[in-house]
Amino acid sequence: MKTIGLIGGMSWESSAEYYRLINQQMKQRLGGHHNARSVMVTVSFDEIKALQHAQRWEELGERMKQAALQVQAAGADFVLLCTNTMHRVAPALESTLDVPFLHIVDPTAEALRGAHVGRVGLLGTAFTMEQDFYRGRMQDRHGIEVVVPEAAERALVHEIIYEELCHGIVRDASRVAYQRIIDGLQARGVGGVILGCTEIALLIGQDDVTLPVFDTTALHAQAAVSWALA
Repeated sequence: MKTIGLIGGMSWESSAEYYRLINQQMKQRLGGHHNARSVMVTVSFDEIKALQHAQRWEELGERMKQAALQVQAAGADFVLLCTNTMHRVAPALESTLDVPFLHIVDPTAEALRGAHVGRVGLLGTAFTMEQDFYRGRMQDRHGIEVVVPEAAERALVHEIIYEELCHGIVRDASRVAYQRIIDGLQARGVGGVILGCTEIALLIGQDDVTLPVFDTTALHAQAAVSWALA
């Protein structure tokens, strides 16, 4: 079994989900008392959030490179970044690491292709929905068209993530708001919706909407277990 390297803390709530899902899936595959071999470096999300909103992506890349090298030095055979938004600086990690980097878009795209979804809605932080690093990789590498909500809806999705979900706050009114936004995406012809922030699954899941849901946290964790056992 390979050792999974995790860069977490963005936020710790979603990092805890990664740890739970990876170990649950490892036990399901191997049985007994098996769990995954892993190492995690946790960063301070307050510092990361401030740099994100100041658009200081080069500095964020340096922070993530330092964390990635810590994980590698601790014995990781490959590395995951436990956040969608910070994949904005994934190229910096890929150029620094001597071990493979498991990009969150790729297992999500694989699941979309398996479900024959070629046009998909995306919910995430404003950075993920509005910048090209996520949508571009999905389109250019995997041929999947990504549709995002309208501007006011994007702002609401972003606010709920940072002001509620990253603090572990789950509100029924916010779930209803996300359901309404997903309904709007469905009306625009998408065949599914990506939960493109690792906290969103704390709020909404497949039982809450009629569109097929693609939970990036769960898909990333599942891919990590497959890599660990390959």
